[in-house]
Amino acid sequence: MSSKTPMDGPLRKDARRNRDLLIAAAREIYAERGVDAPLDDIARRAGVGNATLYRRFPTRGALIEAVFGEGLTHTLRRGEEARNAGDAWAGLAGYLEYIFEGLAADRGANDLMTTSIPDVPSLDALKTHHYETVCLLIRRAQEQGSMRDDVVVEDLLFTLAALGRVVPASVTVAPQAWRRHLRLLLDGLRAPAATALPAPPLTPDELTGALRALAGRDADG
Repeated sequence: MSSKTPMDGPLRKDARRNRDLLIAAAREIYAERGVDAPLDDIARRAGVGNATLYRRFPTRGALIEAVFGEGLTHTLRRGEEARNAGDAWAGLAGYLEYIFEGLAADRGANDLMTTSIPDVPSLDALKTHHYETVCLLIRRAQEQGSMRDDVVVEDLLFTLAALGRVVPASVTVAPQAWRRHLRLLLDGLRAPAATALPAPPLTPDELTGALRALAGRDADG
């Protein structure tokens, strides 16, 4: 004999509906205000109670995963396409332009790529893949003679993070300004180098510390 009751189907349907409403509300609020927006505001916009939100998404990371997981997977695929480009410089430039288009369009996406957020498996996978992609393309571009040979991956990741954090402010007054500054950044990496770099690059540990300090300052501000 089945243990189901006549209410099982509608309850499951309501649960799916509430989940969809929460994801849609979170996507809107994250795009407007970033991923630190209060969960209470997301529940309110979705028209559900806080208890429903926490039942569907017990952690902030679980909600972020549901909202951004598909987009992060698509970004990973774009990284694979860049790795396979015959011209490493063109592959790198196109990949970074795609990423910055996302940062400019969505405040939440910007937070994901430029700060540390726990409990988001697809984000962890993307950041690892992103690091490996940039390393590979730098090495290949230097071998092909299109990138100055004194650049290391920490140089590029640090400057990208710094540029990424100002994108949300710039798009409110000049939506395409980031394209100019990304091009200036990339042109500084091209071979031949105009001048020698005046200081050694950051080590991996120094880069990690600098990015954590940047994230902490943003949170305090």
